[in-house]
Amino acid sequence: METTSQWARIKQLFGAALEHSPNERASFLRDACGNDALLREEVESLLKEHDAPSALLQNPLELPSLEIPSPRSIGPYQLLSKIGEGGMGQVWLAEQTSPIHRQVALKLIRWGMYDDALLRRFQAERQSLAVMDHPSIAKVFDAGATPQGQPYFVMEYVPGVPITDYCDEKTLKIRERLELFIKVCEGVQHAHQKAIIHRDLKPANILVTEVDGKPVPRIIDFGLAKTLDSASDVQSLYTRAGGFVGTPGYMSPEQAGLTAQDVDTRTDVYSLGVILYVLLTGRLPFEPSQLNKSLPEMLRILREQDPPRPSTKVSSDQKTSLDNAVARGTEPKQLVSQLRGDLDWITMKAVEKDRVRRYSTASDLAQDLRRHLQHEPVTARPASVSYRLGKYVRRHRIAVAVGASIATLLISFGVFQSIQLRRITRERDRADRIADFMTGIFKTSDPNERLGGSVTARELLDKAEKNIDSGLAKDPELKASLMYVIGRAYMYQGLYSRAQSVFERGVEASASIGQNESRETLRTMHDLAWSLLQQGRIPDAENLERNLVATQERVFGENDPDTMASISELAFTLCQEGKCAEGVKLGSDVLEREKRILGPEAHATLITMDNQAIMLAETGRPAEAEKLQREALALQLKVDGAESLSTIHGMLNLGAFQRDEHHDADAEQSLRHALEVEDRVMGPNQPEAASTKYDLATVLARNGRRDEALSLLKSAVDHGLAPRIAMEMARDPLLEPLHNDARFAVLVEHVKQRLGPAVSESH
Repeated sequence: METTSQWARIKQLFGAALEHSPNERASFLRDACGNDALLREEVESLLKEHDAPSALLQNPLELPSLEIPSPRSIGPYQLLSKIGEGGMGQVWLAEQTSPIHRQVALKLIRWGMYDDALLRRFQAERQSLAVMDHPSIAKVFDAGATPQGQPYFVMEYVPGVPITDYCDEKTLKIRERLELFIKVCEGVQHAHQKAIIHRDLKPANILVTEVDGKPVPRIIDFGLAKTLDSASDVQSLYTRAGGFVGTPGYMSPEQAGLTAQDVDTRTDVYSLGVILYVLLTGRLPFEPSQLNKSLPEMLRILREQDPPRPSTKVSSDQKTSLDNAVARGTEPKQLVSQLRGDLDWITMKAVEKDRVRRYSTASDLAQDLRRHLQHEPVTARPASVSYRLGKYVRRHRIAVAVGASIATLLISFGVFQSIQLRRITRERDRADRIADFMTGIFKTSDPNERLGGSVTARELLDKAEKNIDSGLAKDPELKASLMYVIGRAYMYQGLYSRAQSVFERGVEASASIGQNESRETLRTMHDLAWSLLQQGRIPDAENLERNLVATQERVFGENDPDTMASISELAFTLCQEGKCAEGVKLGSDVLEREKRILGPEAHATLITMDNQAIMLAETGRPAEAEKLQREALALQLKVDGAESLSTIHGMLNLGAFQRDEHHDADAEQSLRHALEVEDRVMGPNQPEAASTKYDLATVLARNGRRDEALSLLKSAVDHGLAPRIAMEMARDPLLEPLHNDARFAVLVEHVKQRLGPAVSESH
């Protein structure tokens, strides 16, 4: 028969086990119960009853774990849904009906599973929240007991998400994360001033909501709080089975030391340091795999082992580092650079094992972060002369820059020469190979060859392509890189078939040295898919792009810039294949992500905006297309200027959309302007201008200007018009006014003969 002390022990273990996830309970009970199999069996039996859904539905009032009010109301509070559950009770989302209407969070203690100690803990949490009044701490509105005697209290409902999730979802930069975290420190400092230690600070207990569009943190769940009042300290103290309180990974070394009474405000400072660590790096100081050990070993690690610095943590895993850097609106190298120095020192001081060397208060931690943001010396870092000088320079950049410019030039020259010497020594062999290869391209076998003439860019490209296999046979990595460059050069000349061949050989060269999933190889595949699309081989392009996107998502993640660029291209290809609804949706999704992660002015974002505008036009929405294109063109002019390729493409697209809306005068003006800029920037009769000429010809044809239209079409065909467009000429309704013109028929036949039957069949 169970004694009173045994039953108290069972209840204590049951409550503690509920605060672990179901997957963690077995290991927790194994450590907590030791060799007492009967004790473990009793607790597991209670857990089984608690988790059984059928029992909950059939006999809600008979469960030993919790009595659910029936009807679901407590005084003026209507219970809507359960939003949390722990060892002490449940938290419900409730609707207050009087004297005012509002949503609240109602915390209800477990029925029949609490003793005097648990009841004191519940009352202590209620009292702790009641005495605090700070914008970063959830407020208490009411308290009482149910008719059955279950204590409860009513507090502010915070419809937010954990602080780490919020920062990642909003892609907050490091500065923005620090500014939000400082508000949390201020809330914790307020609690400490009210003589209350939280003892379980973690992201799940710091929810972020938005007020007037600005993030506001709310600290919740003071269920493990401890007062600093000596008269109430012992009464409010609650220790889990096993002798410690808190959440592994976030608890301080003194909490893991089996001396739960030996805690002070610096315990919360340590937990704040861990939260800061996660906000900066995206990872805990100690990985879950390190703490997923026996209880004694886990506690030993928390007490004795020092974690790596944040900058070291983010550089230790390439894939994870990339994802975390993207979530912080930067790149891995820049993230390491931002964390190295002050933020390393501040974070490591906050998570010091020896609390004497830790920040004394949450306010001290917040103040050091403010100093960092204001480029002032921080107390966590040894105040060397060079460090203080560096901070002075950052605060007085303009004044220092003038005086330092001459010295910088002299020093930079010496450093540059030193670096160049080492680089030349290290890469001499590769440089020799490149020099030999380039010399071979420009050297002719016949001394009399080209005498008095000039070699064209196309001839140099052809020669480079021909010689690359033999000239760089011993360096497949360099060979693949140059093939990528040569392939893009062919694309710029409108020679998509030649580009395809070179890209395919580049991919093979990379695969031969095991780099078939390197970033450079996948970029080559991206351009290979584009060359297929331009040849009218749309199904082949789609298959390649789908495989490419799957690989990039696995290797780099879905928010990687290269991955998003490939998704954008896949969306465009789908629309070209007649799947415009799917393409528009996919393009809209990736455009939203690129704007959020890369920014609206990023080159990749602007390309996707161009593509999305084209697809909207293809689906019969020219007005939406023109609006989006005007937005993109304004950004292109701002970022790249009036004579960049991206701006020219934007002008071309805008003219096409104006044509589709039958605004022919505006369309002609836009297209002629684009063509004039192309001729001035790239020279006459370049492949880039072929599409512009084609679109301008369609406007002129519709207005009866046949001679001008036919002249432009012939020039477009002769100078690089994409095969997939050329093959559609005969069926293009925009050129219907020319269909009965014999000259147009001759031009169409010329296109068929030039492209050959293979292209026609693939198309």
